[in-house]
Amino acid sequence: MNPIRIATRKSKLALWQANWVKEQLEKANLPSELILTETIGDKKLDTSISKIGSKGVFTQELEEQLADSSVDIAVHSAKDLASTLPDEFEIIAYGPREQVADVLITTKEISLDEPMTIGTSSTRRIAQLAKHFPHLSCTSIRGNLQTRIEKLNRGDCDALLLAKAGVVRMELSPLIKHEFPLDQLTPAAGQGSIAIEIHSSMDTGKRNIIRTVLNDPEAERMLLCERAFLKTLEGGCSIPVFANATLEGSMVNMQGGILSLDGKQLVSKKGTSKNPEELGNQLAKAVLIAGGDVILAEIKKQLL
Repeated sequence: MNPIRIATRKSKLALWQANWVKEQLEKANLPSELILTETIGDKKLDTSISKIGSKGVFTQELEEQLADSSVDIAVHSAKDLASTLPDEFEIIAYGPREQVADVLITTKEISLDEPMTIGTSSTRRIAQLAKHFPHLSCTSIRGNLQTRIEKLNRGDCDALLLAKAGVVRMELSPLIKHEFPLDQLTPAAGQGSIAIEIHSSMDTGKRNIIRTVLNDPEAERMLLCERAFLKTLEGGCSIPVFANATLEGSMVNMQGGILSLDGKQLVSKKGTSKNPEELGNQLAKAVLIAGGDVILAEIKKQLL
């Protein structure tokens, strides 16, 4: 078999993820190589994600390489993937899940009781902070983790609000000053896991071998639930939607919801099922019926 060509973004965190995939493949005697790519989300650092567009910001260029067969698989942060993929693409594996919480990192001593400026470009995080910590202000900080830390060090903000998974993987845990409970900052769908995407033209045998090596069944059950929720809710990167699934034996538990951009309106639902995708769909429908549809329509109007 020819080396498996792995498409990845160039950031240190993306390379950590892609190298993890490469290591797993090579442990299974499957030679592989990395193909580094820049996406529109990496290039337009002076523009918010919501203004660039909520679909394909960090994935489009990698999918183009899959489509023209210049690569075999693409490695993504699962939370960056659109809720609905184009018909010819498929996620065949999810990597083991890291801790899903959001954290504040900084070199300063901080107190959440005191006013300060938090660096984040996530509408979900901004809305959740506005709800639970209205005395905190937010400023848009984009770029890879190293770029954001540079902006923190030059005084653009007092602390960065990030996914704990990336902070841990980049060995920056000593900078964590606060970890938010999941009932305050419930994470985005897919947070803490990586996703392996292919084009439908891939040979079935090759597809099955790669899936067997890379897929974590527990992570897959959680991610199927969260992504089903996101798909039914039609939530993109610019919508403050959250979803967090956990496993308890054969059951999947999940909490999912939506907030208004200012954090003043919130609709959240919880549920349990053996069927991950069914649970995600049901909870999304329950959120919409309970007023989430009104919040969603207002957000889309404001983002136009």
